[in-house]
Amino acid sequence: MHWTLLLVAALFEIVWAAGLKFTDGFTRLWPSVGVGAAMIASMGLLALAARGLPIGTAYAVWTGIGAAGTAVAGIFLFHESASPARLACLALIVAGVVGLKFLGK
Repeated sequence: MHWTLLLVAALFEIVWAAGLKFTDGFTRLWPSVGVGAAMIASMGLLALAARGLPIGTAYAVWTGIGAAGTAVAGIFLFHESASPARLACLALIVAGVVGLKFLGK
């Protein structure tokens, strides 16, 4: 259950981080409200997940999924670079997250 909460928290992190682009520097009301709500949900779910997971593992997985997911969202939503080197670096982040899931205690 804690891993599920952590995954949902990380998905909300992707939403708020990618959503920042739509706020136009927090000058657009509804995108800003959505980003704020996603931030609150993300942090709240991280806190719940951390009740049953080591905080170092939980935080590293949360930020790793968030960082990699936001980079992928940038590729698809904002046409950011998908160079082989960039994709290889994202694969390293994903490998670290998977390692923490299966090896971290």
